Amino acid sequence: MFKLLMSWNIRTGREAEYFEFVVKEFAPGLMQLGLQPMEAWYTVYGDSPQILTGSVAEDTQTIQRILSSDEWRELHQKLEEYITDYRHKIIRATGTFQL
Repeated sequence: MFKLLMSWNIRTGREAEYFEFVVKEFAPGLMQLGLQPMEAWYTVYGDSPQILTGSVAEDTQTIQRILSSDEWRELHQKLEEYITDYRHKIIRATGTFQL
């Protein structure tokens, strides 16, 4: 298994809209694309990304295919309306919290 780790900050003043989007569109959209959301972390205090989330897939090829798809680009563009400082990386999933 491999994990797509994503991090970002929520735009000031867009918090309620952001959380509604994530629950109603983003998480279901990830699942439709073939990623299984596993974890989401919200940083309340400190100098790190406000949101860290991890989704898994069987292999890196699946994740790369998803990240290259038109469906991902559309979903990501919608996410960008609510966030800043987006970053992602693909790692081997270990079953524990990973950065």
